[in-house]
Amino acid sequence: MRRPGWRGCVLVAGLLAAAAWAWHYRLPSLARHWVDMRLDAGDRAPASLWLPQYRAAVEARAIEGLRDNASGLTFNRASGTLFTVVNRPAAVAELSPEGALLRTLPLRGFRDPEGITHVRDTLFAIADERGGRLYWVRIDADTRELSGAEAAKIALPRGRIENFGFEGVSWDEATQRLFVTREKWPRQILIVEKADTAPVFREWRSAGGGAIPMSDYSSITVDARTGNLLLLSDESALLAEYTPDGRFVSMMPLWRGVQGLSRTIPQPEGVAVGPDGALYVISEPNLFYRFEKTRAVN
Repeated sequence: MRRPGWRGCVLVAGLLAAAAWAWHYRLPSLARHWVDMRLDAGDRAPASLWLPQYRAAVEARAIEGLRDNASGLTFNRASGTLFTVVNRPAAVAELSPEGALLRTLPLRGFRDPEGITHVRDTLFAIADERGGRLYWVRIDADTRELSGAEAAKIALPRGRIENFGFEGVSWDEATQRLFVTREKWPRQILIVEKADTAPVFREWRSAGGGAIPMSDYSSITVDARTGNLLLLSDESALLAEYTPDGRFVSMMPLWRGVQGLSRTIPQPEGVAVGPDGALYVISEPNLFYRFEKTRAVN
């Protein structure tokens, strides 16, 4: 029997790599959702962010002065700046819309901060994954550090694995409630109502079996203009848009060659929407991305 030459081995290796890539990103299911999305663009796009229109304006900008473990992202409309958290050492970092580090605020008494959302005025909520809590903190121009011991807090339902707890958090101003994401095992999105008095938890689910296949939920944000939810997956390198009642609207692969990206975003851990509709993504350990919308619906 003739043995395959080196060209044959390279071909087989390439086919196996392509199959593994397709399986990892669930390409058949994504392709079906993509086709459905494009066919319904005329109905879906006007009342949504419509993610296919976005293109990278700032790509993989290293945040100077921020070295490790950036996670979660929120836009503070009052200050016109972004906030993220880092967990080793625990801190809040404030960023400009161009990705420049403006200041860092040490977090005392936090075990593993993974998510942050601006609520109103100087009030923020921070999700501590290992601690299983949401903390209410105040951040103004004079804040120098934050203490978990002094902050009001909410205990979140515990998961099976401590390091795969709730890490994404977003405040919905229109409905006065929080959305919180559990990373995996199980992937889960909770709605927290009456969060500042007597918290009530209920689960948010996609409608009609139309969920985009994602391996994990690394972050969430609510778009104040449309009320739609943006779900970010680190492992799938994918961003998906849903209506508040769970209907799939649009999606945005964060892969090389798509959305104007020259490289796939590595470990995307936070997403936020600016008042002008710009999308911001932060990648662990410290890469910054901004996406801007093109004019035509496509």
